[in-house]
Amino acid sequence: MNKLLVSLIIFLFLGDFEPCYPQNPEELKLKDFRPKSIYRVPVTIIKKAKFPAIDMHSHDFTKTDDEVAQWIRTMDQAGIEKTIILSGAIGTRFDSIYSRYAKFDHRFEVWCGLDIDGFKEPGWSEKAIKELERCIKKGARGIGELSDKGFGLRYPGGFGPHIDDPLLKPLLKRCGELNIPINIHVAEPLWMYLPMDSTNDGLMNAYTWRIDSTQKGILGHAALIKTLDNAVRDNPNTTFIACHYANCEYDLSILGSLLDKHKNLYADASARFGETSTIPRYMASFYKKYQDRLLYGTDNIPEPDMYDITFRILETLDEHFYYYRFYHWPSYGFGLTDNILKKVYRENAKKILKK
Repeated sequence: MNKLLVSLIIFLFLGDFEPCYPQNPEELKLKDFRPKSIYRVPVTIIKKAKFPAIDMHSHDFTKTDDEVAQWIRTMDQAGIEKTIILSGAIGTRFDSIYSRYAKFDHRFEVWCGLDIDGFKEPGWSEKAIKELERCIKKGARGIGELSDKGFGLRYPGGFGPHIDDPLLKPLLKRCGELNIPINIHVAEPLWMYLPMDSTNDGLMNAYTWRIDSTQKGILGHAALIKTLDNAVRDNPNTTFIACHYANCEYDLSILGSLLDKHKNLYADASARFGETSTIPRYMASFYKKYQDRLLYGTDNIPEPDMYDITFRILETLDEHFYYYRFYHWPSYGFGLTDNILKKVYRENAKKILKK
């Protein structure tokens, strides 16, 4: 057996196992920290959501029909009734993504993006509205995920206007007229803006996704939240979904204030289970107060353990457990009531999707 074949066999064999990290604490890196709880406390294994769920925040994670079929099998096992694919795409790219999921339209919805290209040119808004209407005719049922981390809405050509820019008003208004909801990502978690030093308790993820707020022309966290506030206020007939709790998990009273002011605003929990599962009592009270405006969403590769951990956090009162894709801190369950779970998993989403 030649050396190349031996190396290949070893590679494939080891590929099924977790990487081997240095165990000497003098050499161990924070990103390699894999703690295991020593507490002998109740452990709840949940493989299926307590009630049928709609995942309001996912992306195009497949390339073939077989991969879509496998995703559906995973959804069936997890109790996911429908998944919203936030393609953020327009033109032929949207058409391609849509066509892959169209044959499974009872299990998926594909949302499109906005045509930002040429936004400084005369007649741009008319062109963008025309493409929006074309995508809707093709099958799009929403807009998203739009993303602005400081420089403006991101698109293949660079960065466009912020969501509250008057240039976007005709498009946002048209979305309202067509009953098309908009999923919008503004800012990033606060850890990404803080100093990258020993005081940053979110350093494990913060360093990778850090934001240099000293760059010329970039908006800071508070300013980005204000753009969302302005856009929702100025377009009362358009439904907005602030994904990732509007990246206000460090102080959800900010999001709460927006929800109090704007009846056309919702928020999804996607990709922020790790950030919020450290404050379970606060989260339980937040969900109780805003149970009619919060949505279930994942934003991660659709694997069984990914769904399982979200159910465990929302449904149980389990304490001090870890999930390797989260930060290095332990998680705790919110223990939401059945009435709240039904709304968060499905009923709130249906209010948006039925339009």
